[in-house]
Amino acid sequence: MNADQARGLLREMFDAAIAAAQPSRTLAHHLPERPRGRTIVIGAGKASAAMAQAFESACPWPVEGLVVTRYGYAVSCTHIEIVEAAHPVPDQAGHDAARRLLELVSNLTEDDLVVSLISGGGSSLLPLPLSGISLEDKQAVNRELLKSGATITEMNCVRRHLSAIKGGRLAAICHPAKVFNLLLSDVPGDDPIDIASGPTVADPTTRDDAIDILRRYAIEVPSHVMTALSTEQAETIKPGSPQLPPIQTTMIATPRMALEAAAAMARRAGLPVYMLGDAIEGEARDVGLVLGSLALEAANHQQPFAPPCVLLSGGETTVTVRGTGRGGRNVEFLLSLALTLRGHPSIYALAGDTDGVDGQEEIAGAVIAPDTLQRARDLGIRPQNALANNDGHGFFEALGDSVVTGPTLTNVNDFRAILIAP
Repeated sequence: MNADQARGLLREMFDAAIAAAQPSRTLAHHLPERPRGRTIVIGAGKASAAMAQAFESACPWPVEGLVVTRYGYAVSCTHIEIVEAAHPVPDQAGHDAARRLLELVSNLTEDDLVVSLISGGGSSLLPLPLSGISLEDKQAVNRELLKSGATITEMNCVRRHLSAIKGGRLAAICHPAKVFNLLLSDVPGDDPIDIASGPTVADPTTRDDAIDILRRYAIEVPSHVMTALSTEQAETIKPGSPQLPPIQTTMIATPRMALEAAAAMARRAGLPVYMLGDAIEGEARDVGLVLGSLALEAANHQQPFAPPCVLLSGGETTVTVRGTGRGGRNVEFLLSLALTLRGHPSIYALAGDTDGVDGQEEIAGAVIAPDTLQRARDLGIRPQNALANNDGHGFFEALGDSVVTGPTLTNVNDFRAILIAP
């Protein structure tokens, strides 16, 4: 297998993972029963517009509704309105859309059905703050969370308790109508409360948990935000609460499904596949070091895996931002991985976010090869400095090794494939 073949196979695997998580392929298998009353479709997330289109196409009875998605991720629907807003830092468009969603599901009856289409990214796309907190406050807290190194579970816990719509609050407004959740998971463990911060599911965490997270990561917030977080209004809707209507929740796509599709592509190419897990978390550079060491052990000593083979993993790593570069967790992982591998002649890798956006760049990720470090040095780029400056996108863009997909219309978390070639 030469370098072009290795790169080509890695990209085919990534594309297969994205294709497997398309709402158009999965959602139609999970339709609810027709209600006696109205069917209101709501939703938020990077995949929510594609989910709305798939639901509208498959549903044999009249529907109406509103979903909010990231700028550039809208698709056309006939009866469901699509609104675009900002991600990962929220904006006024998302704020207004969140308020409209609450109004849309108010005053329903027990004969009505609310179909909730939720995918990753919904936390930023529904930025309706608690009373006493402004949108600017939410934006500031969100920026600090994104660069703090907090896990997605921790970030979403804080977001829920600063929100007037998340943590089951949207579901409570739907009462007494039934709520039918169709979720597309982008979180380790596929916990519904962590997908878009759980607007239509009960939340077992507390405002004290959120305060502890802010303190643990030394995240400074305005005093009035901490005051609001300390009041009863910050508490979310708990499991078993009488405020909740009947709720049914179904996952239409998960990180594991995407990885299995990639694995099938590798096996068709004659390569054994070893699944390392779909819920790997931690600092991206640390994960790069660990998986790089594992790949070297396999390549050099045929332990614990015998090459040729592919090592697949997913999950959501974090980056503690200390530099001023153009970073993203997938390219940070790859840069650390390349430094660990030190140009090993038979190891290649691709990592990318299945939504097509790694960090705040319109770049999904990148690919590394045995010559990555040397080509960088030939250009006068010091890889260690790029990693220290959190400049993964700058590094791989200079080499021409960025992976750009455009809007993928889905979001099942990060994809990592390490190919140990013959």
